[in-house]
Amino acid sequence: QVQLVESGGDLVQPGGSLRLSCAASGTIFSISDMGWYRQAPGNQRELVASISRDGRTNYADSVKGRFTISRDNAKKTEYLQMNSLKPEDMAVYYCNARFLSHVWWGQGTQVTVSS
Repeated sequence: QVQLVESGGDLVQPGGSLRLSCAASGTIFSISDMGWYRQAPGNQRELVASISRDGRTNYADSVKGRFTISRDNAKKTEYLQMNSLKPEDMAVYYCNARFLSHVWWGQGTQVTVSS
């Protein structure tokens, strides 16, 4: 079993930066693929970035060059560094872990981008 707790969401001005963290419990973090998703009001949840257990990364086109996903297996923590934030990045961001057929979600953290 894996429990995920996100933190780091906040109100930030356009052009600003935030770093989201996702702390995981359980023993399989290091062998799980991890990801960040987001959901804005009225929209479907969408993949923002993912990182495999061996460190391969993948990004949505809308965030390439601005966001960086990383993981620290020793700390069982996943990160999303978000730079040059835009109003369209505003959403609830969810941490995601996947191992074989199992999928776990965090409760979400709100990112608001507004002047």
